[in-house]
Amino acid sequence: MDQKRLQDTAKAHVPKTHKGKNALVAFISGGVIGAIGQGLCYVYMQSFEIDKETALPMVIVTIILITAITTGFGIYDKAAQYCGAGLFIPISGFANSLTSAAMEGKSEGPIYGIGSNMFKLAGSVLTYGIASAFFFGALRYLLFGG
Repeated sequence: MDQKRLQDTAKAHVPKTHKGKNALVAFISGGVIGAIGQGLCYVYMQSFEIDKETALPMVIVTIILITAITTGFGIYDKAAQYCGAGLFIPISGFANSLTSAAMEGKSEGPIYGIGSNMFKLAGSVLTYGIASAFFFGALRYLLFGG
């Protein structure tokens, strides 16, 4: 079978994507996470009588904890398959990735399994995050001044 015919056959059998629907679902699910975070922030500010700057880290930790627990029970992955980028882009996606990697390595023990698998992913994310923050910070400084 020649290469062109093979590609045409493969294209004919690729499932159709629903980009508009996927984008809408991702937008709504990401908005729901944002609304939950805002609600948690308000609850923490009212319950503990603290300011917004103190409540925000508590919200982030709460979302990370909820994501880790739901990942452990397999709930988050099922929801993320449907919601797509709406659940993978926020901090919850990073928490899900770390928790999944940790769960994969649990049979090898807490240090060589959980710790090393979990931080393989975190290391690359942190490396590229720090490098891009430096690059864009330097670019902003050069273009707009200090």
